[in-house]
Order: sequence, then structure tokens, then C-alpha cells
Amino acid sequence: MIATRDGYGKGLLDYGMQNKNVVVIDADLGKSTRSNQFGKQFPERYINVGIAEQDMVVTSAGLASCNKIPFANSFAIFTERAYEQIRNSIARPNLNVKIIGSHGGILTGDDGASAQSIEDFAIYRVLPNMVVVNPADGIEAEKSVSVIAEHFGPVYMRLTREKLPILFNDKYKFKLGKGVILRGGKDVAIFSTGALVAESLKAYEELLKQGIKVYVVNIHTIKPIDKELIIKLAKKTNAIVTAEDHNIIGGLGSAVAEILVENYPCKMIRIGVKDRFGESGKPDELYKKYGLSSEHIVKAVKKILL
Repeated sequence: MIATRDGYGKGLLDYGMQNKNVVVIDADLGKSTRSNQFGKQFPERYINVGIAEQDMVVTSAGLASCNKIPFANSFAIFTERAYEQIRNSIARPNLNVKIIGSHGGILTGDDGASAQSIEDFAIYRVLPNMVVVNPADGIEAEKSVSVIAEHFGPVYMRLTREKLPILFNDKYKFKLGKGVILRGGKDVAIFSTGALVAESLKAYEELLKQGIKVYVVNIHTIKPIDKELIIKLAKKTNAIVTAEDHNIIGGLGSAVAEILVENYPCKMIRIGVKDRFGESGKPDELYKKYGLSSEHIVKAVKKILL
């Protein structure tokens, strides 16, 4: 088990060795976001602007305009301090900046409600030109770095502080915008993202014991989302469950619902934070209280089959 921020730190360092146009900008949180590993190796390509997220974003925009590939790093919740700058200085001119938001979701736990970003998918998904990525494990986070770097345009990627189970191996190929079927089934399709992918796999095992076979799909790219796969599995199952560590408004569940209502309406249940703020607590305790654990996914699957 490793945190996705750790996988990202390794991937950023490895890709930085290959591409000298990569520059890293940090808002005084390099140790926590793991961007400091890049800074130690390449101090000439590392800028710590201090606790100044708006400056971080505008500096990144300037570097991108000079054909650099900036990775701007902070906590997910703190990237929102610079939302206006991200909108007008990066997304609107379609500049090649990668916004990295660590410590996402209520999985952040003990830091409490003020530090738990549960709206980041929604606010970045709504921006034209913006790609939104949420890796499911450390390997996927590591493999995603080179892919988002070589995609021209703005990208927001959410990472976790807490360790997650390793789901992939070193041969895994990350493909932007393509869902990954981790388990096959026939009764229900579970589309999950980030930390909820591991919870969905736990639910799969419990459901299998009860004779219920479900698809488990890792949606690591929330925008652009894998529309074809969602429609395909909806037609096969007529029953969809989405699972995310995010407000049920505006995130993965909303994105899937938008596709289904226009292309293949069917039964659907969204697992996520029910339009409320988080609180301080241990991550597993919060997941149980807020209905994000594997047992809640099991209940949702059984309910949709009634």
C-alpha cells in the first residue's frame, strides 16, 4: 500500500529526467505533495513561491507560454484559492499547465472539513479545456505523469495522502480518457474512481459470495470520460452504481448520469458524500459514517437489483 502522492513523486522525478522542459512550482508544500523530490534533483527547475497559490498558477502560466511544462503542486483544497487564475490564465487560453491537488477527499481524515476537498472534480470539470484525472493507486499515479505531461493542455490531477492498495503492476499502461474494467460481471456495473476503486473491489468479493456478479470499472479520467464504455455496460446490465470520494453533485456520478440520460437511461445509484461537508476523524471511520465504504457499495448493488 502506498499513497498516490508517492507514486506521483516518483513518476514526476522519472519523467523530469527524460524531459528538460518539465518545471515544478510549489506553494510551500513540497514535502507533502512529494514534489520536493524533483526539487532536490533539479533545483534549477524547481520554484517554491511560498504560501501564494495565485502566484503559483500565474507563474505556471508564464512558464507554459515559454514552452515549458509546469507542474503546479499544492493541496487540492488550496488549489481552489487560485480558481480565478486557473480559469482565466490557464484554462481559457488553453495553456499546458498541470495542476496537482494532493490530500483530496474526506480520506484526508484528521485534517477536518476545511482541508477536505470534496468539490474539486466539479469545479475543474466545468472548465473548458480542462482534463480531470484521479488515479486509483500509486502505480497508476506514477504512470499517469508522462501521459498528462505529453497531453497538450491544462490538467487537474487529484492525489491522496492516505495509502491505498496496489492494484496494478509495472507493466500497466495508463490511457487518458479510457476506463479500465478490473472485474467482469453481468448484473450491475460499478464505476468508481480514486480510493473508491479499492472499496469497489472489496464489494465485488462480498457480492460474489452472494451470487451477484458485477463489473468493477476504474474511471481514472473523469473528463474526458469514457462515454462508450459507460453506454456499453449500461446496455448490458441496465443497472449502474457510481462510487467516489466527492460530493455526489458535480463529480463522477453526475458525469455518468449526464451520459446515461442522453443515451441510455437506466437505473442508477450514486455513492458519494451526500452534499455535506466532512469532519475530523480517521479515514475508515469517515468512510463508514459518510456511506463510502465497501459495505455501502454492496447495499447499493443489492438495492438496485430489487
